[in-house]
Amino acid sequence: MRATRERLNVLHVATINKPITSHMGYGPIETVIYNIDKGLTALGHRSIVACSSDSAVTGQKYATVPRSLGDYLREDTREGRASVDQHLANALARARRGDIDVVHMHEWFEYVCDGRFNPGLPIVMTLHVSGLHSGIEEFRAMHPDAPSVPSMHYVAISEYQRRQYAHLIPVTKTIPHGLDTNEYPFNERPDSADYLFNIGRITWVKGQDSAIDVAKKSGSKLILAGCVQEKAEDKAYFERLGTSIDLVVDVGRYPVDGRYYQDVMKPILSRNEQIVYIGELSTAAKKYWFRHARATLFPIRWGEPFGMVLIESMASGTPILAFREGSVPEIVIDGVTGFVVDSAGAMIRAIERIEHIDRRKCRSHVDEYFSMRRMAESYAELYAELAGAADLSEAPASGRSVSQGSLGVQGINP
Repeated sequence: MRATRERLNVLHVATINKPITSHMGYGPIETVIYNIDKGLTALGHRSIVACSSDSAVTGQKYATVPRSLGDYLREDTREGRASVDQHLANALARARRGDIDVVHMHEWFEYVCDGRFNPGLPIVMTLHVSGLHSGIEEFRAMHPDAPSVPSMHYVAISEYQRRQYAHLIPVTKTIPHGLDTNEYPFNERPDSADYLFNIGRITWVKGQDSAIDVAKKSGSKLILAGCVQEKAEDKAYFERLGTSIDLVVDVGRYPVDGRYYQDVMKPILSRNEQIVYIGELSTAAKKYWFRHARATLFPIRWGEPFGMVLIESMASGTPILAFREGSVPEIVIDGVTGFVVDSAGAMIRAIERIEHIDRRKCRSHVDEYFSMRRMAESYAELYAELAGAADLSEAPASGRSVSQGSLGVQGINP
């Protein structure tokens, strides 16, 4: 990679659905923001995260609202919209202090496109959802006269996702997600606990019913984990799954310590029930379940832009059995770090070949291509390019014209 500035000043405008922290259950975007901030800080850059006060980041925390909203799925209320406006207003005020090189956002492109969020600085916008669910086409239909924003640079998280956006926006760069493999305990050899693992939000597109079918037909024990959101279709789907689940155990109430395997996992795994649902897992707990699994099943039914589950499992040394959907072929090396298949029948047959997968190669694959450092270096390179281009522009940062927009500042930080 090309050399970057010795020290960059980056302001992350975080999402506020949940806190930005390393200890959470379901929070994929928040996890990515946490890892980028941690990676940039490790590289020696100044990383400032505009986020809710209940967050715990590695770099500098700039609190914008007292607390996060609580979840991804919630009613659209006046209080919720006010929290978003306050968050963005305070983040905007922080960006305009004159010491920031680049602003990195993960949501709210519409606030930038309609002029409400205009820091007068380069903006990196990471795309986290599929092109179909981005809201870009809907925004353009409602705002046909909205100008393009040359200061905003979109980053895709996979080449598959980049192709999804090809007809919508120009994507500047593809940067896959990464994680700190040092935080993932690794088993070099398969564990004596013989079970398949599936983790993810409980919903039809994640294919938990297919995972159950594969486990039953292969005679394997299956551990299912994940949250059930307050969506009618998801709750109905979980009820249908219930007829095939033999045991439900809420492991979330148990502490995750040095005796977690002996006191929590072993009693569950030693029972005769074949299909076991254990609820939503914390970050610490899921590392145990990944590490001891024979393989992780990923039978998705949609074009997922990037599956964090895939790299979390491989970092633990656990191979993947996945359907050939979305970005899966970019992340899993068929026959090396798992098996990428086209049907449940092929997944069942692949179970017999799991022992041919070298768990060390699963780990080294993440180290090489999906590490936190590699992700942070890629973002730092992009930041430096954008900041350098801004330095060469006619007006210095302090003299750029900025739109005050309609966001009112209600400060938390001085």
